[in-house]
Amino acid sequence: MEKKNMDWANIGFAYQKTDKRFVSNYKNGAWDEGVLTEDDTVTISECACVLQYAQTCFEGLKAYTTEKGQTVIFRPDLNAARMKDTCERLEMPVYPVEKFVEAVVQTVKANMAYVPPFGSGATLYIRPFMFGSNAVIGVKPADEYQFRVFTTPVGPYFKGGAKPITIRVCDYDRAAPRGTGHIKAGLNYAMSLYPIMDAHRNGFDENMYLDAATRTKVEETGGANFIFITKDNKLVTPKSDSILPSITRRSLVYVAENYLDMEVEHREVYFDELKDFAECGLCGTAAVISPVGKVNDHGREICFPSGMEDMGPVTKKLYDTLTGIQMGRIEAPEGWIKVIE
Repeated sequence: MEKKNMDWANIGFAYQKTDKRFVSNYKNGAWDEGVLTEDDTVTISECACVLQYAQTCFEGLKAYTTEKGQTVIFRPDLNAARMKDTCERLEMPVYPVEKFVEAVVQTVKANMAYVPPFGSGATLYIRPFMFGSNAVIGVKPADEYQFRVFTTPVGPYFKGGAKPITIRVCDYDRAAPRGTGHIKAGLNYAMSLYPIMDAHRNGFDENMYLDAATRTKVEETGGANFIFITKDNKLVTPKSDSILPSITRRSLVYVAENYLDMEVEHREVYFDELKDFAECGLCGTAAVISPVGKVNDHGREICFPSGMEDMGPVTKKLYDTLTGIQMGRIEAPEGWIKVIE
């Protein structure tokens, strides 16, 4: 299919409407078959559960053009499984894993002209989401839901290379110990908006959230998991029941162990340990890895030896290997790549 005439390298990371999106409705205890539609609007009651009680969740993944010219999606089954966990926690009906993957594939197929060409640095971002759609005035789950998938082309997250960022220790809590930090609920992101804007107003790129119970352990940022590299080249990832299980982080752990022969520790990470790490990064779908150069703890700076100029050498190997797998330059583990035929 002929690609849209777009300046792929400069389209930015923002929403652009594409031709089709997938929509399925849940009524009377069952999901319908779902359809592809050109209509990008949603009409719901002013009293819809999503508007009153924030009963909504979402996922994020990408479609890529590989070196061989194939269009592929990276590990969509894990996004489907994570949305299943989220729905169960929010008392929402689960959209079946197999149908989730099929809906994502259908939506990408219908928007192939918007999948950026290989080498452009751009990708097709895919956003599956679900919300309670019927009117609910008492505090209870909705009876009807809508599941949708839309796509939007996005430019390279880093223009001119991934420069290390500066983050701050946040005074706000991201998630309660037995709350909803481990699921991808819209409400988690709503409460993070003030802290991230406040960080930006004070000259920082992101927040580092500590555990709410003791404020001694590293958790995550508002939208990404942390990874750390020790001075003897081990990969360390924070462990907590309040952290969203990042698909990118899980993939990097596998890459570290099976492609780079690194030792990996998934454990609680105490804030006092930060000064002992060689490298730090934030991992997620959008950027894969964002390198962190320093952490500001209320005026006290913790600077990583990797510095503020470039991604650390071990982090760079992890980044290059995972993006090489995604782009088809490196052979992928079985089941990681879904090819759009």
